[in-house]
Amino acid sequence: MPKYDKHGLTEAIRTLGTLNTDSMFSNDFLLTWEKHDDEIEATFLVADILRGMRGENISSRVFDSGLGISLFRDNSTRTRFSYASACNMLGLEVQDLDEGKSQIAHGETVRETANMISFMADVIGIRDDMYIGKGNAYMREVAEAVERGHADGVLEQRPTLVNLQCDIDHPTQSMADALHLINHYGNVKALRGKKIAMTWAYSPSYGKPLSVPQGLIGLMTRFGAEVVLAHPEGYEVMPEVEAVAKRNAEQSGGSFVRTNSMDEAFADADVVYPKSWAPFAAMEKRTELYGARDDAGIKALEQELLAENARHTEWEADERRMASTKGGKALYMHCLPADISGVSCKQGEAAASVFDRYRVPLYKEASYKPYIIAAMIFLSKFDDPATTLQRLIETGTPRIR
Repeated sequence: MPKYDKHGLTEAIRTLGTLNTDSMFSNDFLLTWEKHDDEIEATFLVADILRGMRGENISSRVFDSGLGISLFRDNSTRTRFSYASACNMLGLEVQDLDEGKSQIAHGETVRETANMISFMADVIGIRDDMYIGKGNAYMREVAEAVERGHADGVLEQRPTLVNLQCDIDHPTQSMADALHLINHYGNVKALRGKKIAMTWAYSPSYGKPLSVPQGLIGLMTRFGAEVVLAHPEGYEVMPEVEAVAKRNAEQSGGSFVRTNSMDEAFADADVVYPKSWAPFAAMEKRTELYGARDDAGIKALEQELLAENARHTEWEADERRMASTKGGKALYMHCLPADISGVSCKQGEAAASVFDRYRVPLYKEASYKPYIIAAMIFLSKFDDPATTLQRLIETGTPRIR
């Protein structure tokens, strides 16, 4: 993690001022591959600057009121608290939207809900990762509704939408993962040529989202890394995201390959990311079954997928595979919580000895997420983020007084 003093903060802000972030102002953060390189770099920089300010006991509260609305349609610990921390860091109060206690349950439209919750909202964070073809589309529907509400004079400000995980991408996770790697290796240029293995791993559950592996291959391929996607046959991710990864690799001078061998992915890897996910085709079928309210079909699919998972219990990050990595010392990564063999389950994604050895780096990896989310919000709210940050540094209001 960078250790910025006030001089270092000023230098980082000066670098930020050279980047083109114009299109981030009053805009949303939904997919990393919709952002150009300057915008990605700026998000990393602002996240590190905000972290440095906290280390120097400098307040980053740029709002004196306002709401950060959160809508979680799936369970969450890290992302939920990271979002709350990010909003609080900037001076916003978080209000959860519980759909079961709202008029949504009585048929309220998306447009109406979006406007009714946004009168004093500056940001809306949504996690909607359960159903293929639904989550990201819903976020865009909300974005369109608040855009129209602002244009019509209903909303005094247009809330920013932040994708806290959808069916396609998990940008706050992949950006936090990338910043962890950037600071681990010293800078983003050091990622060039690094072999990063995003591999499927066995889990005794069946429905883990595709957005973590998709987010990682959609982002890490931008930095000239040698990205490998490994999974058993039948566990493919969305083809359109693979296309993004291939295009990124071609443009960055890196590479993107797919294999059905976990051993091949681990061999001589600098970074390994073993994580279970459900097959894309199965998730499509699951979405159709839920849409048809076919409870029997859903239960049958679940049993089918659990049985298929059980055919691949050997897909585990164990000591043998870790020993085959670059110098036997690859950085092990995970978005957490991991299925740990003999600890959280009988057989899982990683051996207990592997997970325990990397526990501190894993927690550090997770610690970047609040700052990444805060950076996404910050860059959407200020048309000159460098000047705003420099003013905060010069004012020097202490966070703890």
